[in-house]
Amino acid sequence: MVKQGIILGHEISSRGIKVDKSKMEVMSKLPEPKSLKDIRSFLGHAGFYRRFIKEFSKIARPLTNLLGKDVPFNFDKKCLQAWEELKQRLVLAPIILAPDWTRPFEVMCDTSDYAIGAVLG
Repeated sequence: MVKQGIILGHEISSRGIKVDKSKMEVMSKLPEPKSLKDIRSFLGHAGFYRRFIKEFSKIARPLTNLLGKDVPFNFDKKCLQAWEELKQRLVLAPIILAPDWTRPFEVMCDTSDYAIGAVLG
């Protein structure tokens, strides 16, 4: 019926799943945060698309460190770099493809005390 559409901020088509460009244009034009509320808002929106950004948590760490209890708001150079890096990666986010079920593939899993991860290869 429909060849392409936007569902929950994702553009879905026969080519795969990618980030909705209209959402990313808004995110790319955001000014530097002036408060913790701005940081929380940005990380919430960016976190929705974290599957498109390799090592999202590692990049966002300087920003998430600001959210700790009794931590003064000091938006330094590392925070600015993380802010710009996340915005850039959101704009250049890759397309996620569904697996080709006609070909064999392998599922690789990794677990620890606090997380589980899997990769199709």
